Amino acid sequence: MPPVTTSLIVANVAMFLLFSSTGDLLSPLALWPLGAAQYVGIGFAPWQLVTYAFLHGSMLHLLFNMFALYMFGTAIEQVFGSRRYLIYYAVCVVSAALAQLLVAKLAGGFYPTVGASGGVFGLLLAYGLYFPNNRVMLLFPPIPLPARVFVLIYAALELVMGVTGAQSGVAHFAHLGGMVGGFIMLRYWRGGGPTWRRKF
Repeated sequence: MPPVTTSLIVANVAMFLLFSSTGDLLSPLALWPLGAAQYVGIGFAPWQLVTYAFLHGSMLHLLFNMFALYMFGTAIEQVFGSRRYLIYYAVCVVSAALAQLLVAKLAGGFYPTVGASGGVFGLLLAYGLYFPNNRVMLLFPPIPLPARVFVLIYAALELVMGVTGAQSGVAHFAHLGGMVGGFIMLRYWRGGGPTWRRKF
C-alpha cells in the first residue's frame, strides 16, 4: 500500500482504539456547529475542520470508511503521488467540513460530526474520473458498475437523502462537500500544466 493511505488508515484505527477505550468521543475534536457552545458547552474550533475526519462513532463506521479509503485511496495515491494525494485528501476533508457547517447553520442543528467520509467521497470522485471504466461493486444490491456510473449514483443518492432527510444521523451534505472540494481541486490542477490536462 502507498505510504499516505497506510498512514491515514493507521491513524484512524489508532484514534478509534484510543478513544473507545476511554469511553469519550473526543468531543473537542469532533466538528461542532457554529454557535453550539451556548447550547451544549462545546463549540466550534478551527482544528476541528481536520480532526473530525479521524474520529468514528462505531466499529462499522470505521470499517466501512477504511475499506473505501484502502480501495480508492491506493489507486489515487499511485496516480497523484504522495504529496499531491495528501493535499487532495485534506482539501476534501476541509470542504466537507465547511459544507456541514453551512448546512448545520441553516438547519439549526447542534450535533457533532465525525468520520472520514468527506475525504473518502472526494477519493471516490477522483477514482471515477481517472478510472471511469473500472468495475465497482454496489453493496445493496451487489451489482458491478463502471466507476463513473457508481459515482453518479452515489452522488445522486446523497443529494436525495440529504434533501429529504430519509437517513437521519448521516452527514450527506458533508459527503457532497467532499466531492465538490475534490472536483474544484482537480480543475485547479488541470489548469496548472499539461500533465494534468492529459490525465483529467
